[in-house]
Amino acid sequence: MDLAELTTLRLGGPARAVIDATTEEHLVEAVRVADEAGDTVLVVAGGSNLVVADEGLDGTVVRVLTRGVTVDADACSGAMVTVAAGEPWDAFVARTVDEGWVGVEALSGIPGSTGATPIQNVGAYGQEVSQTIASVRAYDRYDRRIRTFAAADCGFGYRHSRFKAEPQRHVVLTVTFQLALGDLGAPVAYGELARTLGVEVGGRAPARAVRDTVLGLRRGKGMVLDADDHDTWSAGSFFTNPLLTPEQAAALPAGAPRFEQPDGSVKTSAAWLIDHAGFAKGHGNAHVSLSTKHTLALTNRGGASTAELLDLAREIRDGVQAAYGIRLVNEPVLVGCSL
Repeated sequence: MDLAELTTLRLGGPARAVIDATTEEHLVEAVRVADEAGDTVLVVAGGSNLVVADEGLDGTVVRVLTRGVTVDADACSGAMVTVAAGEPWDAFVARTVDEGWVGVEALSGIPGSTGATPIQNVGAYGQEVSQTIASVRAYDRYDRRIRTFAAADCGFGYRHSRFKAEPQRHVVLTVTFQLALGDLGAPVAYGELARTLGVEVGGRAPARAVRDTVLGLRRGKGMVLDADDHDTWSAGSFFTNPLLTPEQAAALPAGAPRFEQPDGSVKTSAAWLIDHAGFAKGHGNAHVSLSTKHTLALTNRGGASTAELLDLAREIRDGVQAAYGIRLVNEPVLVGCSL
């Protein structure tokens, strides 16, 4: 099987073996056996954050197809919801809105699996999963045992966690969220979302309205999967927003976005840097280009190769560095290839 069939970019060559793990026990066993054999292992769920080499993988792909959601809810503590790693993320978010569980509604429309969300500390529109994760259960491939990490032990940061810091060590099995109960979403922390909802930043709106609005905003940027729309044949945001020192931020042009962080750093917008370095929406060629809706997504227009996509990524990264002295960092995981 070509890994192109398992990734939202629809790129990547063949794997030597593919195992479909539909239970937690099968998932752990498949990874353990491959590890003991000294085989290369790639754990794949939604495939929305992977860039796989054209040569593919000389190893075993383990597909995370586990399912299940268990709930312990009461009026005092809210809902403690434990979700199997293979559960599709957006389906879970939709259920939270239906059930009146509050805290992840602004993360609507993000592709991929629930088990992937703590790895990247997935975030959008002012929310991050770290705000509601209570614990993560994972198989530790080094110690060959199942471990449970409280949120405080997950090392969450901007698009970062202990699971990303040691990418070959842990296989996420379940994620437990602690969610408030109610019809109103969490306080809106993102300006564009607040304006579209007609509330102030820090204000609240019905969770269903938040979800519907976020889905509309994401569709407008080609960030909701649609097989007929090549702008969605991507890995989402290809570069993370840079975190700068105050001195670096001061050197940016007057109109550049600046968001002060609690640790004293300043976040700026990778999309703004890309656009103002001369790379407009649609920049590229017939096979690969920036999305025609959003400069932060690199897209497969059909017939592309991973090599072509990486060439475009290097062009953009190097162009931004030449213009602003800031080196963009890729967000997707690169498998068998590099920038």
